[in-house]
Amino acid sequence: MLKALNFTELLDRAKEAIDTRVRIITAGLSINELRALLRGDPPTEKPNPRYKVHVTSFLFHIRPKFYQQASTIFTHTWRLGFFTVFFFAIEIITGLILMIYYTPSPEEAYTSILNLMSNVPYGKLLRDLHRLGAEGMVVFSVLHMLRTFLTGSYKKERSFTWLTGVVLLIITLGLSFSGYLLPWDQLAYWAVTIGTSMVEAAPIFGTEANLLLRGAPDIGADGLLRFYLLHIVLLPFLGVLLLSIHYYKVAREHSISLPAKYEEEDLSQDVLKTAKKRVDFLPDLITHEVFLTSLGLFVMIFISAFFYSAPLENIANPQQTPLDTKAPWYFWWLQGMLKLGDKTLMGIILPTIVFGLLFAVPYIDRNPHRRAYKRPVAVALGLLATITVVVLSYMGLPQYAIETPAATRIIQDLAPEEGLGELRAIPFEQLQPGIYQVNVSDPDNLCPEMLWGCPELEVVFSEYSERINEAEEEGRLPEVEALMVIEEWQADLVKVTPRIIWTDPESGDRKTYEQHIFLHRDHNRSH
Repeated sequence: MLKALNFTELLDRAKEAIDTRVRIITAGLSINELRALLRGDPPTEKPNPRYKVHVTSFLFHIRPKFYQQASTIFTHTWRLGFFTVFFFAIEIITGLILMIYYTPSPEEAYTSILNLMSNVPYGKLLRDLHRLGAEGMVVFSVLHMLRTFLTGSYKKERSFTWLTGVVLLIITLGLSFSGYLLPWDQLAYWAVTIGTSMVEAAPIFGTEANLLLRGAPDIGADGLLRFYLLHIVLLPFLGVLLLSIHYYKVAREHSISLPAKYEEEDLSQDVLKTAKKRVDFLPDLITHEVFLTSLGLFVMIFISAFFYSAPLENIANPQQTPLDTKAPWYFWWLQGMLKLGDKTLMGIILPTIVFGLLFAVPYIDRNPHRRAYKRPVAVALGLLATITVVVLSYMGLPQYAIETPAATRIIQDLAPEEGLGELRAIPFEQLQPGIYQVNVSDPDNLCPEMLWGCPELEVVFSEYSERINEAEEEGRLPEVEALMVIEEWQADLVKVTPRIIWTDPESGDRKTYEQHIFLHRDHNRSH
């Protein structure tokens, strides 16, 4: 007859069963070890069970067991690589939620975005976080590569990791560009139309590549669906794959580089010993990453809630190209190059050479040193390339080297066809009906009947007057007369008409250019 188990034995068996289950879930960590981790205590068992997690856990196998202490110095890496991955994770999480409400068709895409922003709880915040995360991912991936280049961290055993980083940069740009079309508004449609038209300039296979991207001579249902599938399937898959390889190389082969001074300067043994001291990933570094993640989320939500709003312009109209159409900001450098010459040379051949040189950096730079003062040529070329990209980006702006008639330019800057602009930013209450004439109406006292006046309208009218007078002095608007007419059109709706009349210097005829802008009382809320 089996002896009955007493309460203590039952309790011990229950604890053992629970502990076994916890070890299975945590890839080898017991309850006591978890308690020690949370307290920051040393390991409770030998061999160190925290190292075992990196071997058996799916989530931790691409993370290193430890880093050398000097490689964790904040000003060495600035955590640029970590935040690039952080933004990628934000994109995946918010993108999966946004997919639920999005319909990839020209008839429904724009409407589904409006529905998301208006009727889905926190839908606008999710979209803002997704767009902000995309731009943050581009910025931090570029800064991460620049930091790696300037510190010489691509040399020797890290050359292949650099190659995967260049591929990840290309994937990042592809993700941002493919997602740019999905709202199906005017700026997105025409920016992508112009971008894909560059592919047509490629030698030999340009026409075929353009058709492959667009699905037709012009972007329509097939093109939108292809960009959608690129954005949610192919490019994220490639991103996860390459990111895993990138992290695995760091975790299993060479870790993060030490600051160059610890490798190339004659330092004392004590300093070197401290620099190479092991800092375990569990718990020291993971707690730091949890803090950075919390900080990143807080900053993103704060910016999205108070300062940032993902743009959404008028619905795409293939029949009307808006003035000042421009590429996404991270492609302005390419748009600037196109203004310098042939589309095939500047839009296809030279950018291909640029990315080819990025791939070849570890093999071109044979200098064994990493300190900046020991590699002046490489550092100078890197800084020169950075300055060149900035200058080309400025040249890529629509206002640069594109001659627009003075009247058109002035009104476009005041109230752009797409986007908010200064005129639309004026509070509705200050849009007082009246005829305001440049050099006749007092720009400091446009609304004398209002107790507090209309200061924002006065600022806009003053700028409008200055631009008109400047153009007249330069001879671009001879004998000019300019008005700003504000009419009460319907209840809670006004019509604003900036009107410019001048004498054409060539024909001597009087010409008029004007725009009719209808503003509702709630027009600012949509922006």
